Formats: sequence, C-alpha cells, structure tokens
Amino acid sequence: MEKKTYYIAVGSGEMPEPEEATGNFKFEIQATEEEVVKLQEMFEELTTNEEDTAVRAMISNRSDKENNADDWNLTEIYRMLHELGTPDTRRHIEAMHVLPRT
Repeated sequence: MEKKTYYIAVGSGEMPEPEEATGNFKFEIQATEEEVVKLQEMFEELTTNEEDTAVRAMISNRSDKENNADDWNLTEIYRMLHELGTPDTRRHIEAMHVLPRT
C-alpha cells in the first residue's frame, strides 16, 4: 500500500492529509490507509476512556487500573507515531520521554 503524509494533533486526535492540514499539528507521519485506520481506532478508544473517566470522576475516585489503561493507550499512540514518523517526529517524541526505554 502507498504511504501518504499525515499531520497529527494528539490532543484532538486530528489526522488530516497535507492539503487539508491547517492549525497546530505536532507530528508528521508517513502511513498507509490501514495504519491510519488503526491510529484512528486508538484515538477513539482513548476518547471513550476519557469520557468514561469524566463520568466516573463525578461518582467516585478512579482506580489505578483505569489510570494505567489510559496511560497504556496514550503510550501506544506515541509508539505508533514514533514508528510511522519522520526523523523530526521521532526526535520530538524521544525528547518528550513518553516511551518506555527498551
């Protein structure tokens, strides 16, 4: 499959192609359509978890297990962005220290 350039804003989960990109995007990646779909699914899962968190926060304290799930989802997003990223994107993510050292 052919890879295209996408610009990613992790906070909003936006992933426009270059001709549609406006605004403040931090990460540039080269990805196939299949990889973009996977990344979109990961962002959707993170959003769902965050919405559940907001509801639970009004009812009771969050458990460590729930916090760990959110952290894991976000780490996996950054891991995929690092994998698909341009050299500048990889350096930026490495400088953030968001990925576990291997």
